[in-house]
Amino acid sequence: MGFHKLGHPPRLQEVNSMINQRLKDALFTDQWSELFMDALGPFNFVLVSTVRMQGVILLLFAKYYHLPFLRDVQTDRTRTGLGGYWGNKGGVSVRLAAFGHMLCFLNCHLPAHMDKAEQRMDNFQTILSLQQFQGPGAQGILDHDLVFWFGDLNFRIESYDLHFVKLAIDSEQLHQLWEKDQLNMAKNTWPILKGFQEGPLNFAPTFKFDVGTNKYDTSAKKRKPAWTDRILWKVKAPGGGPSPSGRESHRLQVTQHSYRSHMEYTVSDHKPVAAQFVLHFAFRDDVPLVRLEVADEWVRPEQAVVRYRIETVFARSSWDWIGLYRVGFRHCKDYVAYVWAKHEDVDGSTYQVTFSEDSLPKGHGDFILGYYSHTHSILIGVTEPFQISLPTSEPTSSSTDSSGSSSEDEDDSTLELLAPKSRSPSPGKSKRHRSRSPGLARFPNLALRPSSRERRGTSRSPSPQSRHLPQAAPDRGSNGGSRGSSEEGPPGLPGAWAFPPSVPRSLGLLPALRLETVDPGGGSSWGPDREALASSGSLSPSPQGRQGLEEGGLGP
Repeated sequence: MGFHKLGHPPRLQEVNSMINQRLKDALFTDQWSELFMDALGPFNFVLVSTVRMQGVILLLFAKYYHLPFLRDVQTDRTRTGLGGYWGNKGGVSVRLAAFGHMLCFLNCHLPAHMDKAEQRMDNFQTILSLQQFQGPGAQGILDHDLVFWFGDLNFRIESYDLHFVKLAIDSEQLHQLWEKDQLNMAKNTWPILKGFQEGPLNFAPTFKFDVGTNKYDTSAKKRKPAWTDRILWKVKAPGGGPSPSGRESHRLQVTQHSYRSHMEYTVSDHKPVAAQFVLHFAFRDDVPLVRLEVADEWVRPEQAVVRYRIETVFARSSWDWIGLYRVGFRHCKDYVAYVWAKHEDVDGSTYQVTFSEDSLPKGHGDFILGYYSHTHSILIGVTEPFQISLPTSEPTSSSTDSSGSSSEDEDDSTLELLAPKSRSPSPGKSKRHRSRSPGLARFPNLALRPSSRERRGTSRSPSPQSRHLPQAAPDRGSNGGSRGSSEEGPPGLPGAWAFPPSVPRSLGLLPALRLETVDPGGGSSWGPDREALASSGSLSPSPQGRQGLEEGGLGP
């Protein structure tokens, strides 16, 4: 059966939370977000949301063509360390609606040590009671259609001594340890855990190891191995009241595709844990709020015209904008150019905007257009990739002037805030237009994009952080009009995607999970790379072609 990646939430704990590092992360994009964006961007994953509480981080990624079907993204955090005043323990969460279903991801770091099982459950209860979300949908964590609960939950193995536990591990008799796992026992006695499910623990306990090795603790403390790092899920019970989405929640089915640890990572005294899930949706809300139309190729600047249609239920904002992205972009503000969505009517239901010539990237490449909603804080409409082939300007002596520079020497980790001089794009003549919205489009093969360290460009935001700061900053190389920032990346593309040998040893990851969706009919997948995923179970850096989409996949 074909399936497709919907989300990819890496979860990190006990990362560097010293004061100097936290100050740096507050001013710049934190190093873990940068690392994951660099790693997942070439596979078309885009950062949707991130939340951090000292050393606890949760990042949520989604395929870019799923972004228009994600709504109401919110985050929350709860401190439970030192009586609720310190964030070394507690929980962080990201919630959202995906294809009309309310999902919540909860990452917890609970108290350590064998005798703290009851305190761990009390902390979990506190997190559930304190975290509340805004809006008419699910307000509490357990009100969602589907909850994923994961993290360093710190539950231990009771009764058995160290020798017996190690003997069971060495002889691969792990089932002998399951019945004395504190979390397994708590699921039978604690009402708050009713309905939570977990796959079989067919991997060795993930704690505690000597750092840099695969040997369990040889220090004087000789801590007993335990499954501290866990991933569980809960589907809202049919008798638990109406679903937040207004549909029957029991129509949503979850199948765990894999659940494993990664022994090759030795940078921590924990081993990372990952899981893949297949979500079966009995229904899906897959109508984008904005449908974008664009010519097949831009070979002349006057062809840089974008037409779009807005659903009647969508309330646009004067701060909405349309971004031009290279294939493999990493987050919603990782664009090379933008134009404010101050539209001009075409026929009463269709609007159009135009990119200025000096904001367009020169040379040849594959790009994507996306409509960013200030209200939703996400791209609510995207196109399939199309090509731009514009002549490269001849270098001049003035190219070193700071006003026309692309700031190649700037650090990509800084999000520079720029605002255009004008919000009135001047429309031009366009080539033949065709619909390239997610539900209608083809999906040609994607090319990989250089990492941020290769580009050395700057991620730019089209609007100030606060609406109280409307003062415009000068555009690079602009003369007024509705123009946005432009960025020219290196003409070459990287080779086959692979982690540098040093990267896996430096990733201090703990539980992460990947979500996949399947067509409820069991026929085709909802995305372009289903064949590679179904055959190998691994990420594919490029889609497998157009045929599956034209046969009824979600697209683009």
